[in-house]
Amino acid sequence: MHRKYDIGGGEGPTPEEKEKLQQLEQERLDALREAEERRQEKHRKMEEEREGMRQGIRDKVRTGTHGYGIKKREEKEAELKKQQEERMGLAAGGINRSKKTPEEIAAEQAAADQDDFTKLKNSIETQVNDIKGQIEEKCSIQ
Repeated sequence: MHRKYDIGGGEGPTPEEKEKLQQLEQERLDALREAEERRQEKHRKMEEEREGMRQGIRDKVRTGTHGYGIKKREEKEAELKKQQEERMGLAAGGINRSKKTPEEIAAEQAAADQDDFTKLKNSIETQVNDIKGQIEEKCSIQ
């Protein structure tokens, strides 16, 4: 069914041949479109999987429940500062604290004495109450 076409302007393809050529071209375009859609779908799925892995890593890093040893910058700085303070003995009191005045020292000693006095007082009261209980028992028996 193939005819040789004259370049010089002979007859063109018959209507049947034109229709067949259009059909073949349409099938070729459909095949290209399908192949492109499959390729795009494949890449979309791969990107979804990658994004899922990325999000998982982000979530682990944010919550701190990860095995990567990745810490937020603030956490690292706070931890280093704490370690330095422990090494230098700066915990709570610190070197940069102002010195106590004599009045503050006297107040602390009075509080310590008060604590000792209160302990002694409570001990004596407990002993007195025990003795009272024993006396009342003996009186009620007689």
